[in-house]
Amino acid sequence: MTSSSRRVIHTGQAMVDLVVEVPRLPPRGGNVMAETATRYAGGSVTIVVAAARTGAEAVLAGAVGTGPNGDLVREVLAAEGVRASAPPVTDLDTGVCVVLVEPSAERTFVTTRAAERRITAESLATSRPAAGDLVCVSGYTLLPPTQGPLLTWLEALPAGVDVVLDPGAPMATLEASVVERVLARTTVWTSNAQEARELVGDPSDTEDNAAASTSSVADLCEAVARRLPEGTVVVVRDGPDGCVVRADGRTTEVAGFPQTPVDTNGAGDTHTGVLCAEVAGGRDWPEAARRANAAGAIKVTRRGPATAPTAAEVDAFLAGRA
Repeated sequence: MTSSSRRVIHTGQAMVDLVVEVPRLPPRGGNVMAETATRYAGGSVTIVVAAARTGAEAVLAGAVGTGPNGDLVREVLAAEGVRASAPPVTDLDTGVCVVLVEPSAERTFVTTRAAERRITAESLATSRPAAGDLVCVSGYTLLPPTQGPLLTWLEALPAGVDVVLDPGAPMATLEASVVERVLARTTVWTSNAQEARELVGDPSDTEDNAAASTSSVADLCEAVARRLPEGTVVVVRDGPDGCVVRADGRTTEVAGFPQTPVDTNGAGDTHTGVLCAEVAGGRDWPEAARRANAAGAIKVTRRGPATAPTAAEVDAFLAGRA
């Protein structure tokens, strides 16, 4: 990847994931014996670590608490050369996401709220975004109490800053006015197919094709593009099958690299981090997406969320499939 002064900045929640491997989910009110329980830095840490390992300068603009969880987040960021721009939250620790991982690699989450929710427009501004930078936004930050500060800051960003929106599950629960405000500032959308469907419905379900119940990912990608400002890049992931990219007026299907997964937690975030870093380094969107697909494929064979491969590992993976 070529060198670049463009940075990848993330505004979302740096969390600690308590990953618990279980043979199955317990019934309501029941119990199940876990195989392992491991603490990892996760959430937005996964994205900035993936970006840094790809070669980009990465910055965490979100809040980090004071305590054992915040210490773990800072330790991981420092080891990867990622700067946390905002001062620590001195009176509260970072929150925890309990991740139940089944043998199929499916995950179930329970998330607390703590210091990572203590953002202001001023704390986000410590990242000092400039034209060319890619600012990543999570739909989870669009929930109160972080919604107001984030929108205020986004709407005052300098011209030329790319806003990369990963809507997540919360996007479908937001008021229409909030959705429109964030879409108006979005220049890159990246999501899975379900999240795209929640924004636009089923593009195949029209009067001309009323019997259809599903649509292709390419249809979804183009439908999302119609909801966004002209020229917005749209990436819709399709799990192991890869993703579809809408950029420069063209829709491109980018094949994936199916693997036997051991842990899918963080796969989408790894994809986003690598995608942004590759574009920051000068690659076009379809090639950046191909490398992000490869990174996601490698990640699902590793346990833990922030376990993205390096650029050299992606090179070797792709060389073996040339």
